[in-house]
Amino acid sequence: MTGLSRKSRFALYFGNRGFFPGSLMAAAREELTRVLNAMGHETLLLDAGATRFGAVETPAEGEIYARFLKANEGKFDGVILSLPNFGDENGAVVALRDAGVPILVQAYPDELDKMAPETRRDAFCGKVSIMDVFCQNDIPFTALKPHTVAPSSPRFAENVDYFDRVCRVVGAMKRMTVGAIGARTSAFKTVRIDELTLQHHGITMETFDLSDLFARMRAIEEGSDAFKAKAECLQAYTDFAAVPADRTATIIRMAVALDNLIEEARLDALALRCWVEMQQQLGISPCVILSELNNRGFPAACEVDVGNALAMHALSRASGDVATCLDWNNNYGDDDDKCILFHCGPVPQSMMTARGRVEDHAILANSVGKGCGFGCNVGRIKPMPFTFGSMMTDEGVLRCYVGEGRFTEDPIPAEFFGCGGVAEVPALQDVMLHVGRGGHRHHLSATPGHLAAPVAEALGYYLGYDVSLPQKG
Repeated sequence: MTGLSRKSRFALYFGNRGFFPGSLMAAAREELTRVLNAMGHETLLLDAGATRFGAVETPAEGEIYARFLKANEGKFDGVILSLPNFGDENGAVVALRDAGVPILVQAYPDELDKMAPETRRDAFCGKVSIMDVFCQNDIPFTALKPHTVAPSSPRFAENVDYFDRVCRVVGAMKRMTVGAIGARTSAFKTVRIDELTLQHHGITMETFDLSDLFARMRAIEEGSDAFKAKAECLQAYTDFAAVPADRTATIIRMAVALDNLIEEARLDALALRCWVEMQQQLGISPCVILSELNNRGFPAACEVDVGNALAMHALSRASGDVATCLDWNNNYGDDDDKCILFHCGPVPQSMMTARGRVEDHAILANSVGKGCGFGCNVGRIKPMPFTFGSMMTDEGVLRCYVGEGRFTEDPIPAEFFGCGGVAEVPALQDVMLHVGRGGHRHHLSATPGHLAAPVAEALGYYLGYDVSLPQKG
């Protein structure tokens, strides 16, 4: 979870305009650095002596700042453009046109008792000018409410929290590798994906045959250190009491093999073919393995749904928490805004009401026979707010939708198989029409917290995906 919870590191930019008080720059440099550090964010600042006041006014000073960013490339996740006074838009364009990361524009507010020429800021107007010229130069930026805000304000802390999540999603999705392990099962044309579209968006998809995974499993000895360590990990993670010893050993081998594959291929997420060969040939289901991976903060989707592995990756980076892949599965009585979200067992333990228990796959038992699908981590999803989304490719475009809901305490019948929860989703009927008419998947991804707005901005505005918010019409 350490990687998920890491906060963004920000490069700080201070804009100046000469006929406004430059004396405000030193105070702003100290205040903004102190406030951000107190929030847990590391900061990068141009040396105070590199330009007049350590700020940027002229294009020449903008070039100095651009070289500063280039020298620190890869060391910052976003830029906070601070306007202690009006600021100069020409220097800002030169400084930030090649920043390559999200930019938050923050303007200091004027105080009504400090409106004399030597203390007046006019950053309210300067921010408009900066945004105008950034639009003219196709420089993407984030602007939030209120239009002016002091770093000491709680509202600024809210803005930084939002921007932090934007930066984390953009950084995670710009260059990543997702593994597709096994071919898409023929019955599920719903999870088709186009590798070239992904690659054009900086996402590399590496494919592996199930036979390779099975061969890796056979090479793992029960007496090995890796086997013993994984056995201890899984036994502590959930309840294996109902699982035959030989099936437990097979699950452990697969878990070790997947860990090795993730490391070798440097994967950031994966999607696994989970039926029906595993049940027929190995007598297991991999759900509990995916659950444990997800609980570690590594996005692992089932049914080779690469699109939702990507959505899980984006959502988990936004939340700094775990994510899971679920089915839009059942209505909940006559309630238009409630449904049951479910899957066989890949839900991370931290999203469940209690420790899970590993069972046979009660649904696949109808086709492969009882006792052939041990591995489903069964339980219930705990009450919490959540953000959901799903991703797909469509004629060269990455398309996704994002929304919010909450898991409730409403009961699900005891005989309901797998790991599910009752979800209350405002405008659920509109969401389902959007999913169906838009050709989206029967799966969705979910992560704790309400984060639809920063996720949508990161994916749509900065990364160029086609993003919809079906709850907003």
